[in-house]
Amino acid sequence: MNNVEFAPGGVNPPHSHPRATEAGVVIEGSVFVGFLTTNNTLFSKVLNAGEMFVVPRGLVHFQWNVGKVKARLITSFNSQLPGSAVLPSTLFGSNPTIPNAVLTKTFRTDDVTVNKLKSKFAV
Repeated sequence: MNNVEFAPGGVNPPHSHPRATEAGVVIEGSVFVGFLTTNNTLFSKVLNAGEMFVVPRGLVHFQWNVGKVKARLITSFNSQLPGSAVLPSTLFGSNPTIPNAVLTKTFRTDDVTVNKLKSKFAV
């Protein structure tokens, strides 16, 4: 279980848990919670104190405090070792790095943009 606190505007970036389903309840504040299915359909909703969410194992998901005050969640997993793959740091902060050619083609951008992103996540 985790106690997760977000400042106003705070984000838990897109990530997945390869070995666990996540369930959470909003204790304080308003949180925009979303997850993507394997066919890239986004399911999302603003949840308020007392409301819950469930993210199936392995799906990419995120949380964002959309309120003007601190938000707090309690989350739990159905595994003692859920794992976490945080997409921004996984893609742009790996060691050794993913070749720029792969990332420029994947994101349809250029080396300058990829290098700028990599500089933000460098290990």
